[in-house]
Amino acid sequence: FTTQGIPIFAIASLNSASVSAKRISEVLDTKPTVVDNEKPLEFSSSIKGELVFDNVNFKYPGAEDYVLKNISFRAHKGETTAIIGSTGAGKSTLINLIPRLYDVTSGKILIDGTDISQVDQGVLRNKIGYVPQKTVLFSGTIESNFQFANENLTQEEIAKATEIAQAKDFIAGKEEGLQANISQGGANVSGGQKQRLSIARALMKDAEFYIFDDSFSALDFKTDSALRQALHTNVKDATIMLIAQRVSTIMQADQIIVLDEGEIVGIGKHEYLLENCSVYKDIAESQLSKEELGNE
Repeated sequence: FTTQGIPIFAIASLNSASVSAKRISEVLDTKPTVVDNEKPLEFSSSIKGELVFDNVNFKYPGAEDYVLKNISFRAHKGETTAIIGSTGAGKSTLINLIPRLYDVTSGKILIDGTDISQVDQGVLRNKIGYVPQKTVLFSGTIESNFQFANENLTQEEIAKATEIAQAKDFIAGKEEGLQANISQGGANVSGGQKQRLSIARALMKDAEFYIFDDSFSALDFKTDSALRQALHTNVKDATIMLIAQRVSTIMQADQIIVLDEGEIVGIGKHEYLLENCSVYKDIAESQLSKEELGNE
C-alpha cells in the first residue's frame, strides 16, 4: 500500500523516527538537578571517616510531599550503620543522598565536617564503594567487571575482595575462572552470584565509605552471615552503611536506624530497639523466633 506514491511502512518509520528524535532532544535539553560549584570545597586531608546527617529533609523535584523529614544521625569510621523500615519508608532515598544522586532539599550531609553539596561529585564518589539495590554487571568477563572499580587491580587484591564477598569459590569453580563470560546485566549468573560479584567489585575500590543497599537479599543465610563476618574482620577502616530487609542481617550492627514514613523512629542497637521501638519490634517479631529474639 502507498500514499501519494510513498509506501505506508516508510511513513510509519518516519513518524516513529520523528517521535524518537523529539524524545532524545528532550533528554539532551534536560538540565541536571545536581550541579557542582564553580569553586568546590576540598575534603580535609585528615580522614576521620565520619558521616553526619544534620536535620536533612528531602522531596523529589516537582513533588509536594517530603520523602525524608528531620533526618539526623552520625556514622563513624570502623562501624556499621544499618537502616531498616517497611517498603516506601525512604531507605534507598536516604542512601542515594550520600553519593549525591540527589541533593538534599534542606539540612546538610557532612563528611569529616565538609558539606558534600559543596564538593565535586567525582571527588565525593571516589570515596565511596556503592552496591545499589539493583546490582549491575556488564557484558565481558568477571575480571573486566572488576576493573570498572579499579583498572590496576593486582591478583592479590582480587583474591582478597572475592574472598570477603564469598565469591572466590564459585569463580574458582568456573573453567575459565576470572575470564568466565558475563552476559549483559549478568543474566547468566544467579541473583546471589551477581550480588557477590558486585560486592567484591565495590570492595576492590578500597574506599573510605561503603554503601550496601539491600545487597545481601539474594544470599542464603549461611552466606549472608559469612560475608558480614568477613566484612567485620577485614574492613575495619571504612564507614559502612547497610540497608536490609532481614533483621538477621543487621542484628550485629553498631547502630540501627529505623525509618517509618520518612522519619527516624528509633536509633540504637538491636537489643535496645526491641525494648524501645515498637516499629522495630514488630519487624523483628515477624521474622525471628522467640529463641532468636531472646524471649522465654
